Amino acid sequence: MALRLPPFQPLPPPPPEQPLLEVPVARLRPTQLCIGLAEVRSRQADFQAESNRERRQYLGSKPVPLVRGGDGSLWMVDRHHRLRALLELLPEATAFGYVALDLPEAEPEAVLAELHRRGWLYLYDGRGLGPLSPHALPATLLGLQDDPYRSLVWKLKREGVVQAAPLIPFHEFRWGAWLRSRPLPPFSSERLEPALPMARALARSSAAAHLAGWNGLD
Repeated sequence: MALRLPPFQPLPPPPPEQPLLEVPVARLRPTQLCIGLAEVRSRQADFQAESNRERRQYLGSKPVPLVRGGDGSLWMVDRHHRLRALLELLPEATAFGYVALDLPEAEPEAVLAELHRRGWLYLYDGRGLGPLSPHALPATLLGLQDDPYRSLVWKLKREGVVQAAPLIPFHEFRWGAWLRSRPLPPFSSERLEPALPMARALARSSAAAHLAGWNGLD
């Protein structure tokens, strides 16, 4: 299974001369339909172990690339797992971001069309179905669906079975789509263990060598 994603324009880094914006997390509009809840729960544990000062310093070191519409709407183009975790813990939480793209259009349809043209939308749902209409995107991070295959790939990355590929858009979802096409025992984001042995073997096999982040054979 291959994701039918449009060509991706790289996101610009934060402008060094501009201060970061501090924005309410609840105000940010997602640009993808799903996340892996296993990663969300892990990030929540990290946040709970930090002081407020440590959390703010961390968030400042990981600013969110934002697209700002003409009506002031803010669409986040990354950091969905991190900020979904934070929003569940602290509904009034703020995060730091920078404007990667300023659009004059105020209508959501025009903003979404430009995001889609740049390859800055992920329009597959938690079951891997898509691409869906951009209008299927939820209004807030709390509306994101769980994709257990995204959770599975997150775990494989933590174990070093799959390597990071930060320049590849939706890298983990590409791996998840490939694993979804393979026979795995039933599992969930809350219980990844049944699928992990087979997923590790598949991810290390030559059949996965075409995927970015392949770590080679045992």
